Parts: sequence; structure tokens; C-alpha cells
Amino acid sequence: MIGFYNYTVVITYLSVISACTSICFAFEGNIKWAILMLVISGLCDMLDGPIARTKKNRTDTERKFGIQIDSLSDVISFGVAPACIIYNISVHLCAPGSEWLKIPAIVAGIALLICAVIRLAFFNVSEEERQETEGKKLRDSYRGLPVTNVALIFPIVSLVSYFVEGNVFVITMIVATALTAFFYVLDFKMVKLHGKKLAVIGLFGFAALLGVFFSPLAGF
Repeated sequence: MIGFYNYTVVITYLSVISACTSICFAFEGNIKWAILMLVISGLCDMLDGPIARTKKNRTDTERKFGIQIDSLSDVISFGVAPACIIYNISVHLCAPGSEWLKIPAIVAGIALLICAVIRLAFFNVSEEERQETEGKKLRDSYRGLPVTNVALIFPIVSLVSYFVEGNVFVITMIVATALTAFFYVLDFKMVKLHGKKLAVIGLFGFAALLGVFFSPLAGF
């Protein structure tokens, strides 16, 4: 079969599975579990790089495949899935008679998806150019907000569900989605975290996951 199926990319495939599950939950109106599965996709993405680098005899073809499959996975996990979530939040959680909120939700979701695609394409090109000049040295910063961050932003913002509900919650999530889309393509320098700092972010993400799990959001 074409492609690679060793442990260096399996976790990326798990991220896609989690994202697809998130989409299914979203359209069922199970917003809580849709966001939880988005967080799991983020945790998978956080681990796939360090895990891949443990394979010492990884070929250039495997490395390039890893870069491409990671970006393709990210389009689904951090572009399509959150776009579906924000749309279904507007469908299932808005107050009666507020169907108009679907329109800004659709616009914000589409903007997020398009900006994610633009950012990922730009990252692939810039990463190839960087590796030609710097070799396999790990990058120390990004330009713009990495798309993976939506898996942290969505659960954190959704915690406002402990204090507000209905249209206020829906509008808050729409604004967060639009701002995330904007920061995907905004040209600013963001430091890339490694080692212990990355572990701290992972723990923070896990805490956010627990917060969503016990939140009053629609779910089972």
C-alpha cells in the first residue's frame, strides 16, 4: 500500500479520527463532546512531532510525508471541525427566535477554515525553505498563530458556559472563532515551545478538557 503506517504517523491519523468524531457529535447537537474530541485532536498534534523525531533512521521521504500528512490532518482537525462546531453551537444553543445567529456563525466558520488552509500552505512552503537553509534544526518560532491553538481556545472560551447561556454564549463563541481566524493569518512572531514548557501547555489543555467535561454544555 502507498503511504506510511509506522508509529511516527499513526498519532496523526488518530487526530483525524478524533476530528471526524467531533464533527459527528457537533451535528448531533452534542456540543460538549464535540469540543472534547477537538481537544484530543490537539493533544495528538502536540505529540506527533516529538514522537516522530524519536525514529532515528527516518528517511527524507518519511519526513516530507510527515509534514504533508500533518498539514492535511490539521485542515480537518483545526479547520473543518471547529467550523462545524461553531455552526452547530448557533443551531442548538441559541435562544428561540434567534436563528439569525446562524449567519455570523457560518461566516466565522468559513473564515476560520479558509485562514487555516492559507496558514498551513504558507507554513509548508516556509518550512521547506527553512530546512534548505537550516537543515533539520527545530524552529524556534512561528509566524502567526499555529492552527492547533484552536483546540485550546475553544474549550477555554466555552467555559463561559458556567456563567452565561443562550445567545450570549453563542455570540461569545462566534467572536472567539472570528478572532482565531484573524490571528491565523496575522503576521506576528510566536515563540515555539519545547520540552517542559510544552508539557505545561499539555497539562493546561487537559485541565481545559476537564472543565468542558463538567460544564453545563449540551451533551451526555
